[in-house]
Amino acid sequence: MENVKFSDLGLNERVLRAIDDMGFEEPSHIQAEVIPVLLQGYDAIGQAQTGTGKTLAFGAPILSKFERIDGKIHTIILAPTRELAIQVNDELVRIAKYTKVRTLPVYGGQPIERQIKALKGGIDIIVGTPGRVMDLMRRNIIDLSDIKFLVLDEADEMLDMGFIDDIEEIVKTANKDRQTMLFSATMPDEIKKLSKRYMKEDRKHISIVKNTMTVSTVSQYYYEVKQNSRFESFCRILDVEEPSSAIIFCKTKKGVDELVEAMQSRGYSVEGMHGDMNQNQRLNTLRKFKEGNLEFLVATDVAARGIDVENVTHVINYDLPQDIESYVHRIGRTGRANREGVAYSLVTPREYMTLKQIEKVTKSKIKRKDIPTIDDIFLAKYKNIFGRVKETLEQEEYKRFVPLAAELDDEYNLVDVAAALMNILYNKEVSFDYTENDIAAESNFVRLFLTVGRMDRLNPKTLLQFFNEYARANREDIGDIDLLEKFTFVDVSERVVDSIIKNCSGRKLCGRKVKIEVSKPRK
Repeated sequence: MENVKFSDLGLNERVLRAIDDMGFEEPSHIQAEVIPVLLQGYDAIGQAQTGTGKTLAFGAPILSKFERIDGKIHTIILAPTRELAIQVNDELVRIAKYTKVRTLPVYGGQPIERQIKALKGGIDIIVGTPGRVMDLMRRNIIDLSDIKFLVLDEADEMLDMGFIDDIEEIVKTANKDRQTMLFSATMPDEIKKLSKRYMKEDRKHISIVKNTMTVSTVSQYYYEVKQNSRFESFCRILDVEEPSSAIIFCKTKKGVDELVEAMQSRGYSVEGMHGDMNQNQRLNTLRKFKEGNLEFLVATDVAARGIDVENVTHVINYDLPQDIESYVHRIGRTGRANREGVAYSLVTPREYMTLKQIEKVTKSKIKRKDIPTIDDIFLAKYKNIFGRVKETLEQEEYKRFVPLAAELDDEYNLVDVAAALMNILYNKEVSFDYTENDIAAESNFVRLFLTVGRMDRLNPKTLLQFFNEYARANREDIGDIDLLEKFTFVDVSERVVDSIIKNCSGRKLCGRKVKIEVSKPRK
């Protein structure tokens, strides 16, 4: 399925526009194989590892074929955990950006009354854990007799968690003419039996062979960054590590353009490559990189496919890719010809689970590194300058400047002169106007969960005003704000956590009483 584009798969224009906005240039293997099968109406078993883009594999065809059934649920998606239900729902919201499809995650640990209220208001697609879906069915809130699609996501995990009886009960009550999709990393006997009992005989079994490719010569590390200081963190890493030849990966074409512009404005020797550039542009950029006339190449996964450069010392994931296979391909760009290579990934707290999945599937260890402080940068630059000075002193070229140095010696202390010259070199080499010694100081944030979201017309400005009015929280106390359809995650400084929970929870925000609690970490 080489060089297949999303536009080749038969998806409708609204879904393709949303996928383009998400920045994905081409489908992953499971997406390329499964989407056409589902669009043709077959039941399908998709066997692939976690992190291969399965949500889009079933979400895009469902949304492409969507026709609202008035007052009825159109699709039910079962997921093993609350975290996965939220994650799948968030992805569906992005894919449904240009449709009017209404989605809702339902799971335990949240008041069922609020979910009942939302369901009674009209929902097309439910993403839920088996236990909460069963509870809502017993209360006659959920009726699956007219559904068009049933999806079992991470079926083997649901089996491991003891949900098999609930799943069978749910499937039995669902519309017999539905289209069923089952996704699982493994196929234990119970899953095979389930598929035989409840899926059509002409079902298609699509298995994506696990990529066992490992890169033993690549040392892998990650830096935990805040989204609003990602670029500064990145500059600090470059200033300390000083890679001589690095490929930097971004998820989107727009991301490549923005990063290249930001790096060039700070004096880096860098150019970008992505699918919107013509062949001559790409070849010219690649030639310069191969010849050593560029230190850095910023690229998307698709553009980097044809890159074969032996002397790449570092691969940097400025953004994590959409699937694990792409991660393996990316880091394989360094550590070639038995040389040692280094791979760095910039990861926000929300992406930590993805990192753990990469470790699990690739059976590798990705070690944590701290974002460099200004002191670290100074020490790295000092060692670099000191080494260059020693090297120059061992040669003869510097002697033409001895008369000038003697003139300076009449007026200044030569130690001060040497320090001034080193300061000039340091300022030329440091790429960013750093103000705080330790960027990690920004990381003393706590993640809060709020029960209002975009559907309530909440926006960041309103939220900041709300926190300021009732908890005296200032803008610098607030970090990342993730506005989702039904709820919101926000990072706040430890200083104001108690005040926000005490003074804001229970008050009306955008016309609804808001509940605020510390977000539970994903398991």
